[in-house]
Amino acid sequence: MGRGAISYRTTAPGRDVVMHDVVSLIPAQPSDVVQQLQRAAGRRPYWPFALAALLLAGLVTGRFGLVVLAVGLPGVLWVALRDRAARAVVVMYDVTDEAARRFDHLVNAITGLQQAHGFWLITASGAVTSTYQFKVNAGASSLLRRLNASARLTGPRILVTNVAVPTLTAGSLSVHFLPDRILFRDGRHVADLAYQHLQVAMEHARFIEAGPVPRDGTVVDSTWRYVNVNGGPDRRFNNNVRLPVLLYGRLLLRSHSGLNLVWDASQVPLVHAVANALHQCTAARPPIFHP
Repeated sequence: MGRGAISYRTTAPGRDVVMHDVVSLIPAQPSDVVQQLQRAAGRRPYWPFALAALLLAGLVTGRFGLVVLAVGLPGVLWVALRDRAARAVVVMYDVTDEAARRFDHLVNAITGLQQAHGFWLITASGAVTSTYQFKVNAGASSLLRRLNASARLTGPRILVTNVAVPTLTAGSLSVHFLPDRILFRDGRHVADLAYQHLQVAMEHARFIEAGPVPRDGTVVDSTWRYVNVNGGPDRRFNNNVRLPVLLYGRLLLRSHSGLNLVWDASQVPLVHAVANALHQCTAARPPIFHP
């Protein structure tokens, strides 16, 4: 196997390979919707205090404690519902005709990613620059760190809307695709981007799997965990094993404002479908929404 453009997973510092963060969200220039989401998320819920007060009252009233709890629980429920309403941001969409077709295409494409047995967010990468690094990293040209990712149809809990919200998530990061914009959330940081400012690319990525191989992955080659420059095994290592090289689909989401997200999936056609759906969204005028 030649050097080529091929990646290898690392969970260690990288055997002298300098790793760089890949994930980058757009600068905080919140839109109206983002400001509403931030305000709603910052509101303090009061139902835990109401519940604590009720439990305390039940304890101090002795044998009448169960009666106090039975009478007070509806009040706690009312406070919880009030909290939920106060922490909700309502956005209703009027999506019809061609806009509806495009968004349905996007919903179906991202839902399709649920079929992939392997789906990841790339969080860091580092280039292999020396012969030693090449030999001890299975002949890869770069090292990657990644997080398990998932695709689903659930938006942020505080967002109430009349459409399905296809979402990509990994760790604390989630990307929510709405009819007129994309919401990005990483912990407390929330940002959004219009589709017209999104840059979408799809690539074929060759990846050396040292761990479990996805059942639906396409094996295109093999290498050795410790490899010589000519591609053969380095026989100085007793635990040297042959590793499969798989072909993955890679989805790149970028923008001029600083967004950079890279996702790998074990089925190339599924990534191609998402990239195609997003391309259609970026080329279209956004639909009207009613906050």
